[in-house]
Amino acid sequence: MVEYKGKRVIVDLGEDWLGRLDELAPHALVITHAHPDHAGGLQQGASCPVYATQTAWDAMEELPIPQRERVEPRKAFAVDEIRFEAFPVDHSIRAPAVGYRITAGRPIVFYGPDVLYIHDRTGALSGVRLYIGDGASLTRSLVRKQGGTLIGHIPIRTQLTWCQKEGVSRAIFTHCGSEIVKGDERTLGAQLRRLAEERTVQAQLAHDGMEVILR
Repeated sequence: MVEYKGKRVIVDLGEDWLGRLDELAPHALVITHAHPDHAGGLQQGASCPVYATQTAWDAMEELPIPQRERVEPRKAFAVDEIRFEAFPVDHSIRAPAVGYRITAGRPIVFYGPDVLYIHDRTGALSGVRLYIGDGASLTRSLVRKQGGTLIGHIPIRTQLTWCQKEGVSRAIFTHCGSEIVKGDERTLGAQLRRLAEERTVQAQLAHDGMEVILR
């Protein structure tokens, strides 16, 4: 959830949040892609505007959402004073995804929870204060080829290198995979600390039951 000057926007609403939209009470929703863990919470509809790319809407066409807003990649839009710009990312063939560059006042955040590759990474991360990325694995690549196209998830190690190259000094990794969720917190913390220090990035893992913060 992004909150700024009294407006609340939620980016992605996975199926775990089904039936809880009234409790969250956002003024708008922004969707990265149509996989159930990112859009499944919309099965009962939404009373607020929902922003998504046309490919995401094609996969969500049967959902009871009256206020549909189409997002064009690299064409900025705003919900009041919260500004979004979608950058295409490689992740899935069936559910093409985008990451969002989000600006609220002066701070700029990039949010890409499922990512293999960011198109125009420099444009996406330029001036970004915080990168929120894909925690599928620390070092093991979860990339595979489908029909000649690479799909899947890039490890945290590679994303930290992106941050280093683009001058992003802080990162949070969420949407964590089994390696992290089932792993030993102290061991993972040491691994993440070593990876982050090598790249001069402050990094954090965040998921249910674990929070490893490096300062």
